[in-house]
Amino acid sequence: MNILDNEKLIERLSGEYVLGTLKGGARRRFETLLADSLVLRRAVAGWQDRLHPMAELAPVAQPSPQVWTRVAAELKLTATSASASTDRMAFWRGLRNDLAFWRGLGLVSTTLATVLVGMLLTKQLDQAMPVTTYVAMLTDDKSMPVALATGDPLRGQVTIKLVNRQDVASDKSLQLWAVPTSGAPRSLGLLAADGTITLPLAAGLTPEAIPLLAVSLEPKGGSPDPNGPTGPIIYKGAWVKI
Repeated sequence: MNILDNEKLIERLSGEYVLGTLKGGARRRFETLLADSLVLRRAVAGWQDRLHPMAELAPVAQPSPQVWTRVAAELKLTATSASASTDRMAFWRGLRNDLAFWRGLGLVSTTLATVLVGMLLTKQLDQAMPVTTYVAMLTDDKSMPVALATGDPLRGQVTIKLVNRQDVASDKSLQLWAVPTSGAPRSLGLLAADGTITLPLAAGLTPEAIPLLAVSLEPKGGSPDPNGPTGPIIYKGAWVKI
């Protein structure tokens, strides 16, 4: 079977490759094809672009002292090692303190647990577990990640997780909007300024119909206009299917 003739398989394998869940011979075969296929390279780049911002939401992972003891043993870093060994230890200490690196490691587990569970590996999971098929990274006017929106159409809900607490005046509210390809924006509800909130997700609010999510700053309780926001749009992000 030629995977280059199967768009769904290309997407699935590219996602698994980026996450690091494509192992062994399958990974080696994929890398062989990757070297000669522009289509695969574009698919891989697409997954990297989609997942990279989510690293900002991953918790900081600090390795335990036992990890570094094992690293030292594997690299044969003893007290009598030469200066090269000292350099190696300095490298690993620097790696431990590299926040971006550990956020990257945390990204795999966080993304698998909250965003891509059951979508990439085509395995049947417990029916009680929410299944996410839509996602949006909401950013501010400086393109900095502010919140992650994940949608579960089977349960009819969308969950918004803020990266950091937002300073919102007591007489203001943050309101989430679904922006369609045509027509007026549709309110999805008010956001919590200090954490995570789950809101109803009506049927039909798919990325095909709603390519963009946006957050506006509104009077307390939300926009008084049922046809759309009255305050400024302060965050926005593409609503995509994974």
